[in-house]
Amino acid sequence: MKLKPLGDRVVIKQLEAEETTKSGIVLPSQSQEKPQQAEVVAVGPGGTVDGKEIKMEVKPGDKIIYSKYAGTEVKLGEDEFIIVKQNDILAVVE
Repeated sequence: MKLKPLGDRVVIKQLEAEETTKSGIVLPSQSQEKPQQAEVVAVGPGGTVDGKEIKMEVKPGDKIIYSKYAGTEVKLGEDEFIIVKQNDILAVVE
């Protein structure tokens, strides 16, 4: 099964949470904060949204940082994805 986003939506896959702190302390899974970094899996075509022309600025494979409470979580088989609007993406990590 494949997700194909519509309009200005982007399908992302959240990156794994770090299991250790910078000082080397191992964190149990309950205390790990969800990362706000993800990898772009699929990108919608853009087009006109609310009367404004939307040009998609991300592409599959980009690593991004997105808003903390953005998007809709979707589970397909064993994989979990988040569908967000492009304006919920804060930055591309280079």
